[in-house]
Amino acid sequence: MDKELIFEIIEKIKGTKIEEVEFENEKGRIKIKQYVGPKKEIVASAPQPVVEVKEEIKAPSTVEIESKENHKYHVIKSPLVGTFYRAPSPGAPPFVEEGDTVSKGQVLCIIEALKVMNEIESDINGKVVKILVENGQPVEYGQELFYIEPL
Repeated sequence: MDKELIFEIIEKIKGTKIEEVEFENEKGRIKIKQYVGPKKEIVASAPQPVVEVKEEIKAPSTVEIESKENHKYHVIKSPLVGTFYRAPSPGAPPFVEEGDTVSKGQVLCIIEALKVMNEIESDINGKVVKILVENGQPVEYGQELFYIEPL
């Protein structure tokens, strides 16, 4: 088979969508395959359900909320991302329990971030109505941690 004919065939199929050419004459037979990249596999999947989340995102700060009983509670939010701890060390009693009276500056919990233990203090005098996070649970910036009824 003539080399020039082979190169001519190669040049002719370059840049086309032709993947394979087979040529035969009295001098022989040649098969040229052109690499056109990986084959794209189309996989059909079942349609995914649409979930609509209706949640109002509030700015991370201390705000007041109104409960169903019409009491106003003060909300303590996480000032950073980390791990929430209710006690100063494993096995130690928690800093506060629901129903405890707290004073301004009193430590409510610890949030560990980057191996640093950050004490979170109450910014008002009041009664702890609800602790919203479990011990050892990760918390996000601005996540609600405590509801406190002002005194």
